Amino acid sequence: MATLVLGGARSGKSAHAEGLLTADHATYVATARPDPTDPEWTARLAAHAARRPPTWTTIELSTPQALAPLLAEATTPVLVDDLATWLTTLLDDTNAWTGAPLTQARAEYARLATAVAACPTPLTLVSAEVGLGVVPSTPTGRLFRDELGTLNAALAETCTDVLLLVAGIPLRLR
Repeated sequence: MATLVLGGARSGKSAHAEGLLTADHATYVATARPDPTDPEWTARLAAHAARRPPTWTTIELSTPQALAPLLAEATTPVLVDDLATWLTTLLDDTNAWTGAPLTQARAEYARLATAVAACPTPLTLVSAEVGLGVVPSTPTGRLFRDELGTLNAALAETCTDVLLLVAGIPLRLR
């Protein structure tokens, strides 16, 4: 069983997803790369970490490609937070921002969707919903918005439950 929790910035999607995990022991997969030169980013990551129960195991992904195998080997419920930062790192690592073909990135989306469908434990995925606003004015902004929409749609197909948080209120899409 997999749940996809979508929402905009500061919508409460992460906290809501954390509340969906009722098991004492869980695996929290942190997808964001720390940046010690950015104090605001460091504070955001620390706030997320402070909410986690001490019985949860946190795994910080070394590469985006590590996520699919991790899901295949899961033995406790898993929370992945979040797929927008996972995608950013994947696009960084595949040079997509500079015009490299998206073949590698899209193959990784497919690998992830397969792993989500086959995950042997309850799985909760958090992702940003960025397709409801204006069309970004930059090519990289449009690339990110379009690719995240593609990724979210592929994952929603494999999830039994899909929620959208708006102003902290969860709306059940499926």
